[in-house]
Amino acid sequence: MAERHQRRLWRYVASGRHRRLRSLLARHGATLDLDQPGGHKRRPPLHDACARRDPAAVRILLDHGADPARPDRRGDTALHHAARQAARKGQRVYEVLFAPLQNHCPGAMGIRNRAGETPRDLLGAMKEEQLPPEEAEDAGGNRDEDWAWRQKLLGECQDEYQAFWRYEEDFCRPDPDPEPYEAWAERMAREYSRKGRKGVRPGSQGAGPGRQGAGPGPHLPAHGAPQATSQRPLAAESRLYQERARTKKEEVQAAKRQRYQEGCARVFAPDAARPLSYQDIPWPSPQGTVAEMAAVALLGTDPADRGAYRRQLRRQQALWHPDKFAQRCGGRLAEPDRDRILATVTALSQELNRLAEAAK
Repeated sequence: MAERHQRRLWRYVASGRHRRLRSLLARHGATLDLDQPGGHKRRPPLHDACARRDPAAVRILLDHGADPARPDRRGDTALHHAARQAARKGQRVYEVLFAPLQNHCPGAMGIRNRAGETPRDLLGAMKEEQLPPEEAEDAGGNRDEDWAWRQKLLGECQDEYQAFWRYEEDFCRPDPDPEPYEAWAERMAREYSRKGRKGVRPGSQGAGPGRQGAGPGPHLPAHGAPQATSQRPLAAESRLYQERARTKKEEVQAAKRQRYQEGCARVFAPDAARPLSYQDIPWPSPQGTVAEMAAVALLGTDPADRGAYRRQLRRQQALWHPDKFAQRCGGRLAEPDRDRILATVTALSQELNRLAEAAK
């Protein structure tokens, strides 16, 4: 689910859909990484909005905590992208795009990219007549008297934009969760069954005006044979739906189990040396609770087979034991995520221990 919201974030920034972007961040901002690179050019959303000269998207992302000083794969910050656009397009882009970013994060003006350039260096490429009055003065030292007035108008427009979409969440609803296949199949069977029953009428009601009470109509047998006939294919169709639902559920579980096992083999290999962040750990269910993680770790094992179930539990207990995990991966954990990783490992180990006690 979180990956789907992350893809929507990049798509809304790239397409300039500001209302949808604001609604998405209002609902799922706590679970989204606003600085994660993505999209066609693998840039963070704020950098992409600056490169596209989209000041409204820039303001929305800044209001929700996007980092203008975060470097992309070329070492450029959001201010580098904004400075390039200002150098190409002139004073107007400087006022609506670069200046708000600079005011939000003035310390990023001195950050150098891999080419050794700072946003100030890129901004210096602007022609003198394009520079705003605060960056350049004419020979007589006179500033543009209209610049302050334009800045005031810009602030009023931005405030009006904020106020206009303040209550847009009242008109936007989150995407409904998809209906499970089993529930859909049962609902379809009930509707077909109800439809078949409604199609059968007593003979006296199906007769013409002159035949009321004269017995069954000419097209409906007296004993409801169409109803019995229609129920047989509906029951077969319902069984088919349920069988497909079971097959689909088994395929999804097999895919989850294979992905989990491959991740463990890759990360916990003896020769693995790559640093590990929280996202790099092969959690059984990355976005789930500890109970859901334990359930995924035990997929493919029938609890009715107590011997196999206990053996799988012991393997998972050994894999996620905090001390053994620290011996295998403690030196590779990224420092910002170390405490979070170890806390999750401890909680998962405790849940597995609880299941082992219940299985005795």
